[in-house]
Amino acid sequence: MSSQTFELIRELVSHKTVRVSDHGYDELAADGILVEEIIAGVMAGTIVKDYPQYPKGPCVLVLQKDSEGRAIHVLWGIPRGKEAPAIVVTAYRPAPDRWTDGFARRKA
Repeated sequence: MSSQTFELIRELVSHKTVRVSDHGYDELAADGILVEEIIAGVMAGTIVKDYPQYPKGPCVLVLQKDSEGRAIHVLWGIPRGKEAPAIVVTAYRPAPDRWTDGFARRKA
């Protein structure tokens, strides 16, 4: 799957134009995820779901891995009407009982 939003996010991350939302920080802390791992893993991430028309701005749910190879879902966004920064809206460790295909699809 290709996504203009994800390509822009990758470009912004490569230029260190990134912000983590307050909610994102809370969720990272709750699941023991480091911001550095989110930043480092975005280039190898794969798109789970693209939301190009989301009302607050385009966003994309990305499957990433931490330094130990464990799955992380990261919702990246770009503010509506802007071209930067890339925002970590939220990030969490997906529950195995709720996802299939290596955490790429939600179970029905």
